[in-house]
Amino acid sequence: MEGTINTTIENKIATIAFYHPASNSFPSTQLQKLTDAIRLAGENEQVSIIVLKSEGNGAFCAGASFDELLAVSNLEEGKLFFSGFANVINAMRNCPKLIVGRIHGKAVGGGVGIVAACDYTFATNNAATKLSELAIGIGPFVIEPAVSRKIGKTAMTGMTLAATEWKSAEWSQENGLFTKTFETTTELDEALNSFTENLSSYNPEALNEIKKVIWEGTEHWEQLLYERAAISGKLVLSDFTINALNQFKTK
Repeated sequence: MEGTINTTIENKIATIAFYHPASNSFPSTQLQKLTDAIRLAGENEQVSIIVLKSEGNGAFCAGASFDELLAVSNLEEGKLFFSGFANVINAMRNCPKLIVGRIHGKAVGGGVGIVAACDYTFATNNAATKLSELAIGIGPFVIEPAVSRKIGKTAMTGMTLAATEWKSAEWSQENGLFTKTFETTTELDEALNSFTENLSSYNPEALNEIKKVIWEGTEHWEQLLYERAAISGKLVLSDFTINALNQFKTK
């Protein structure tokens, strides 16, 4: 099963859409393609704003690919896989263009990290979120800085320890993960289009400078996220995690 990453540009707005048949989950090749797409859009002088979305009517993003997690056979492979999420988050952080997230459905694990790394987010009321990593023997180590930065350490801790509990879209908005929520995707898209059209008309230099301000104090993530990837890469090799992943796959 292969996924896709497509970028379209219209009226200075680049829309990056990702898709994978397994609930928009991410194998490593897909993570690299998304990283590259974000960097290219950031470098494109014809782009002022980036919209990040996923395709389909199901989950926004199911996080890491279970198949690829089960295929990890050594520490280096484990660190390399989780570094894929580090690459995406750092690309979003370093991108000179503001990134607006369109979250139409559920987000789990690494998907929550991608949501948290957006600068502004529109979501539907169906967009429940969950950090399920502890339940499979690992933890949200790579994405934690992005999540904690957005919702605070206390809320992040609550999400992490309640690893089987879905948080509602209302909870995510109250805690800052979502900026705005809507009853339907139609209402979401109308508001998103209006917002991005206005934003793309503003001074590009001002937008770039405010992006820098938004991400002040995160420069150490260039090292931190890869240190966290090594932790996850080690844990994914444990018997506990292997058994848990196999149980999840058979459900």
